[in-house]
Amino acid sequence: MVKHIILWTLKSEFSDTEKETIKAGIKEGLEGLVGKVPGLVEVKVQTAGRLGSSNADLMLDCTLESAEALKAYAVHPAHVEVANTKVRPYTALRSCLDYEI
Repeated sequence: MVKHIILWTLKSEFSDTEKETIKAGIKEGLEGLVGKVPGLVEVKVQTAGRLGSSNADLMLDCTLESAEALKAYAVHPAHVEVANTKVRPYTALRSCLDYEI
């Protein structure tokens, strides 16, 4: 099994209200990929409960069957569409950590 963790910071040009809408769209889009992308076991997008000590706006926590499944997820059309329409246009910074469990 492989964990795929992403932290994003949204662009500063968005208001707090806009950021909440953007985060909800990212959550809906990414969590909706389970069952559509082979090898994707679980997806959790953390958008609420952020403490003031945080320096990221939201987190993606995915579990995949293998490193090969992660590679396939990265280029799967359903994932690419969500990334291109709900994530990339709104994010300024992205950090990634992938590891085996």
